[in-house]
Amino acid sequence: MLIEIPKVLSPNELEQARQLLATAPWTDGRITAGSQSAQVKNNLQLPEDAPQSQQLRSLLLAALNRNALFLSAALPKRIYPPLFNRYAGPRNTFGNHIDNAIRYCAESGQRVRTDLSATIFLADPDSYDGGELVIEDTYGEHAVKLAAGDMVLYPGSSLHRVEPVSRGARLASFFWLESMVRETERRRLLFEMDMAILELRSTQGDNQTTVNLTGCYHNLLRMWADS
Repeated sequence: MLIEIPKVLSPNELEQARQLLATAPWTDGRITAGSQSAQVKNNLQLPEDAPQSQQLRSLLLAALNRNALFLSAALPKRIYPPLFNRYAGPRNTFGNHIDNAIRYCAESGQRVRTDLSATIFLADPDSYDGGELVIEDTYGEHAVKLAAGDMVLYPGSSLHRVEPVSRGARLASFFWLESMVRETERRRLLFEMDMAILELRSTQGDNQTTVNLTGCYHNLLRMWADS
């Protein structure tokens, strides 16, 4: 399930993020790559212990925690602290790879199963050429290049890559999360049901049908969730 979530960051938050990234001490992006992906990764990344990283993480996590669409789609249990990368000049691509299944978070001492991967775009798409995030699934390839502040959420098991950037700089945040509902199809069913309930409530109000469907949703979540 690939979901685009618009305006995760407000214009003010986006400006704050850009100001912090303007002074970022970029380093080799392979610092967080696995042995296979390190062979095809050629970008820059903000060190996790940089002061800018800490401020940016707080900014993004606050935005995610108030975004109802993200919470419904992801049903997050644990979020790996967001990371930040830059594609430009000779450091401008990341070839086909699949993210590691488990990430160790030194900050919390916890391991995070990467059920979902996420990218929040931080540069205006008109400011750079290329840089599409290409995600492969059973329905083919999907090239994603969103407005600044928008996010794409997709299964961590997906083969994906970032196309070369030929002009300008692509700035983004990326992270992984462990969902309370591990199975992709169950998460999809719950998300579609939640969206249908919201539509029914907006058109018909909280009548007996919407109340019953809401009960079904929560009973399924209670059955499948590991909190």
